[in-house]
Amino acid sequence: MATTLFRNPSATVFTGTQFPVSISKYVSKESSPCLQCNHNLRNRASKQNKGLLQVKATVADGTQSVSKTTEKNEFDGNQVEKKKKKLRILVAGGGIGGLVFALAAKRKGFDVVVFEKDLSAIRGEGQYRGPIQIQSNALAALEAIDMEVAEKVMEAGCITGDRINGLVDGVSGTWYIKFDTFTPAAERGLPVTRVISRMTLQEILARAVGEDVIFNESNVVDFEDDGKKVTVVLENGNRYEGDLLVGADGIWSKVRTNLFGPTDAVYSGYTCYTGIADFVPADIESVGYRVFLGHKQYFVSSDVGAGKMQWYAFHKEPPGGVDTNGKRERLLEIFDGWCDNVIDLLVATDEDAILRRDIYDRTPSLTWGRGRVTLLGDSIHAMQPNMGQGGCMAIEDSYQLALELDKAWNESVKSGTAVDVVSSLRSYESARKLRVAIIHGMARMAAIMASTYKAYLGVGLGPLSFLTKFRIPHPGRVGGRFFIDLAMPVMLSWVLGGNSSKLEGRSLNCRLSDKASDQLRTWFEDNDALEGTIIGDWYLLPVGNEAVTSQPICLSRDENRTFMIGSEKNDKFPETSIVIPSKQASKMHAQISYKDGAFFIVDLQSEHGTFIDHGGRRSRVPPNVLTRLRPSDVIEFGSNHKVAVRVKVMRSHPKMVEKEAGGILQAV
Repeated sequence: MATTLFRNPSATVFTGTQFPVSISKYVSKESSPCLQCNHNLRNRASKQNKGLLQVKATVADGTQSVSKTTEKNEFDGNQVEKKKKKLRILVAGGGIGGLVFALAAKRKGFDVVVFEKDLSAIRGEGQYRGPIQIQSNALAALEAIDMEVAEKVMEAGCITGDRINGLVDGVSGTWYIKFDTFTPAAERGLPVTRVISRMTLQEILARAVGEDVIFNESNVVDFEDDGKKVTVVLENGNRYEGDLLVGADGIWSKVRTNLFGPTDAVYSGYTCYTGIADFVPADIESVGYRVFLGHKQYFVSSDVGAGKMQWYAFHKEPPGGVDTNGKRERLLEIFDGWCDNVIDLLVATDEDAILRRDIYDRTPSLTWGRGRVTLLGDSIHAMQPNMGQGGCMAIEDSYQLALELDKAWNESVKSGTAVDVVSSLRSYESARKLRVAIIHGMARMAAIMASTYKAYLGVGLGPLSFLTKFRIPHPGRVGGRFFIDLAMPVMLSWVLGGNSSKLEGRSLNCRLSDKASDQLRTWFEDNDALEGTIIGDWYLLPVGNEAVTSQPICLSRDENRTFMIGSEKNDKFPETSIVIPSKQASKMHAQISYKDGAFFIVDLQSEHGTFIDHGGRRSRVPPNVLTRLRPSDVIEFGSNHKVAVRVKVMRSHPKMVEKEAGGILQAV
């Protein structure tokens, strides 16, 4: 006897997502598809009944199916479509976790339906949420799920794992700890970490899952589990039945709420600003991402391809704050005095491209589901973004859940009994709890470490802050570095490769395209060698005195060309003589030259001396001794701090705003 799919006796029509053109039409061929996408995932309701998807009831051993009224899905090309297993899976949420699981379940032959409130919004933030990092462990799981889809994701992504990544001091910009994310992947035959636009990733996944599977504008608000089936209730009142329900509807999951009752998410204590800038750092060839450490604040920057950089700025404060004078202006105040790598990105970002959100997570739970309902991704283990593993854990969840359901199906075929759905869900949960809880804890610890970092004794001590001028290394900084040096390789190895040996259907091979520079190991051990990879011109920019009017001075990499600095023009160096009309400057004060791939300054026994301030640490240049210059160094001519220039490396000529009258420094 035929049964209706919904308890509402009236005919019910759902609208699905529409993908009218290929993904390549959204992506500029001249730039990396990491960011250049403008995907408009439209629902069919707006197209006046054009190709509507209908949910129909059929008789098939008591199960129901979803079919398209027109042609069948042809995503698999000429391959013969697998006979679907008689198990219907309902998925609440069409984010990354929901779509990856739907893909995994579909490849196992199950009948899947995905209900998404707004597929185009990606959890309410759309294109402004920017790229997402997909690390080696998640890419490997995606390969095990669907190699063709994994290839598309990796082709669209921007590789960051083949370069130096790590922690740096926020003020000086000097390296604190460097991360090797390439070796753990290469040793295990895993893909190297990438970043990819969320919009691009979502469309690749949605196409692979199939437009007949995803129902847009379908918000799951409740469910009923009678022990034999699960019925989801949509916001519009419609009801749909299946054999199990997977809640993948994010940190504010309604499925979770209906399972366990309302619980508050945990505020991390930090608000986060994020933006994307049209900016290419001078060290783009050797550095993938950096975390700039500070006290009660930290900053993260990452290459995302196409000549763009993504950044996150974290600041400790109560939730719900409002930026009355603009986000960028406030950020420049918060990070005032930090290194050029931070300030340059903020300055290069348009106000409209900056998003602010408070960071929440959820404390790991021992119970992930009940009966025929389970949870996946952020709906059960939302974590802070500091490890870049939130989406990665959802992808691992998806693989494991599909695997457990497939095992249960195969066992039922062998035994001739019904599929033990409940046991398979509990097996999935047991397999994932420990690993997820550990990585969740690591993400929280990373936030604490990044924001409690203190370079020198006295930082954050209020009345005792004067101690910072003595530049005494903070004991926590020294001890923390020792611990991280020992623990980081082990941690990265486990996080990036700890799940790879359990992946079925994936061969252990690293792509030929996933190669790092032959100099990568040298860059880890030698900061001078890493600095040598910088591509750009070295400039002297006037700072420290409002009366300075001169334009930036570009230093020459010609070893036979020396810049002479003094109170008078030097006739022996007419083209490279820099005059400082100040009482603090000697007639022949100092000289700057280029040698063996680096710039050096020599104090020529000046009366008032030459000083270098590197990240707040000021030291006098010894007379007649070559002293290497570093990016962001401030060179002071004399002891009164009034005449100074900043060393800056840029890939294009800096733009200066001229000020009126009374120049102290001038190029001749």
